[in-house]
Amino acid sequence: MIERYTLPEMGNLWTETYKLKTWLQVEIAVCEAQAELGYIPKEAVAEIKAKANFDPQRVLEIEAEVRHDVIAFLTNVNEYVGDAGRYIHLGLTSSDVLDTALALQLVASLDLLLERLEDLIGAIRKKARVHRHTVMIGRSHGIHAEPISFGFKLAGWLAEVLRHQERLTCLRSTIAVGKISGAVGTYANVEPRVEAIACEKMGLQPDTASTQVISRDRHADYVQLLALLAASIERFAVEIRNLQKTDVLEVEEYFSKGQKGSSAMPHKRNPIRSERLTGMARIIRGYAVAAVENVALWHERDISHSSVERVMLPDACILTHFMLQEMTELVENLLVYPENMARNMNCYGGVVFSQRVLLALVEKGMRREEAYALVQESAHKAWNQPDGDFRNLISQDSRVNGKLSAQEIAACFDPQHHLQHLEQVYQRLDI
Repeated sequence: MIERYTLPEMGNLWTETYKLKTWLQVEIAVCEAQAELGYIPKEAVAEIKAKANFDPQRVLEIEAEVRHDVIAFLTNVNEYVGDAGRYIHLGLTSSDVLDTALALQLVASLDLLLERLEDLIGAIRKKARVHRHTVMIGRSHGIHAEPISFGFKLAGWLAEVLRHQERLTCLRSTIAVGKISGAVGTYANVEPRVEAIACEKMGLQPDTASTQVISRDRHADYVQLLALLAASIERFAVEIRNLQKTDVLEVEEYFSKGQKGSSAMPHKRNPIRSERLTGMARIIRGYAVAAVENVALWHERDISHSSVERVMLPDACILTHFMLQEMTELVENLLVYPENMARNMNCYGGVVFSQRVLLALVEKGMRREEAYALVQESAHKAWNQPDGDFRNLISQDSRVNGKLSAQEIAACFDPQHHLQHLEQVYQRLDI
């Protein structure tokens, strides 16, 4: 008897042994259902459950001769079971076993992904709480825009991964579907009640209307949502890479003692984990295309999808699982440099506060077009100049100080103005 197995880590879910265990799980569940309905003797089911086993190497040996994986598996199982084995696979087609067992693998994989996603959610939330008020510059087009906080940047990450959590939780019901409906899905040789009972035993729902296979739109949905999650991880990784540039250096991947960044340049501290995550996301996006192409099968079934899934599904699940673990550790150990954030924000005399000056002048009665041109003139004089000082230029401009007092000008350069409403965002996300 195959003992009940605990949920292993992701790689183990996609081993040949685990796959065959799920096949046997399906076959036994069907036998139990048929016995409950009186189609086969309960004593035979008891004997099957007591004796059923398999040897992965022996299955491969038989498959080398018969060129059919399910027949090879059943042949090997019957070598253990003996005469009662004639009740195994009654009325079924191979895809009843293959697709239902695959659903078990995908559900187990999804449960692991949700566990790792919860870890990432916790890591981002914790880091965001620490840096709720750590002021930095926000950027658009890669150019300095207006002040934000690093906690607010992380709040955006958190909101995104929470959406992924919701999507993957909903995905579970989409993929937790089995089919025990026979050669073309018509239940000609196995009635729907068998399917219902067997699926319930395995924690699955019967497919609404299968052909010989479970339609591959479900599997495409699965892989596309993994690709979308990977794309978000890539977004976070690219942000870290940009913020770690030498001339920015606002955050940095943890660099451990003894770690080396370059074989030629001893000074190098490279964002290698973020770069690795960026590359892996590309692989999973490629699988999303393959998953969509698997949807269009000939008539009630062909096997053009099978070879793709043997590579795609294990890789996509294992890679996504790894990416979640990597990103969680990266966030947990991320080095943050508030002093560099403040320095970068205030370069060129605080040109990033130009909108506050513009609005202050408009509030004093100046036409917007005039105020915009005036502020832009000083901002562009300061921009990218070694001694550029926007605040000084504005303060000395008679057109400005004729409208604004020194205190009012100073208020325009207070970064806290830009953070005053962020508490609402933090409350939404429990930061």
